[in-house]
Amino acid sequence: MVGIIMGSISDLKVMQEAVDILKEFEIDFEIDIVSAHRTPEKMVDYGKNARLRGLKVIIAGAGGAAHLPGMIASLTTLPVIGVPVKSSNSIDGWDSVLSILQMPSGVPVATVALNGARNAGILAAQIIGTSDTTVGTKLEQYKEDLKVKVAEMSLEAQKMNALK
Repeated sequence: MVGIIMGSISDLKVMQEAVDILKEFEIDFEIDIVSAHRTPEKMVDYGKNARLRGLKVIIAGAGGAAHLPGMIASLTTLPVIGVPVKSSNSIDGWDSVLSILQMPSGVPVATVALNGARNAGILAAQIIGTSDTTVGTKLEQYKEDLKVKVAEMSLEAQKMNALK
């Protein structure tokens, strides 16, 4: 249901968080290396045929010049979530953020924070959850679990205040 692509295997360290959250929600996904610059024909094929393969959402991670999310978005009508990756050749990650964020009108890419693949996975799950009640229910539980974690942290902070 979700395609996870990245420009290089070095991006997998970041993109693994999207994989992990999709596994947690039991959402099918595929993962591939698709470079906008080094394999443009593969990128075009991937984008044009994503819907035919049954994908509902694409998560595209890229560092450096970070053209992959925008180029994929130009080739498909599926929602594309861009993950800017702070790579060894980036300008502290800002070039990746801006390349993905600053898309022209008509070619939207939902953009998460730098190295924010976990949020990309959650956003993909939320998109799928609009029509899949099982995923929607799991997301509701996930949100409730977040509230519980914050309440537990709050109790810990209150204990620390009491010890002053």
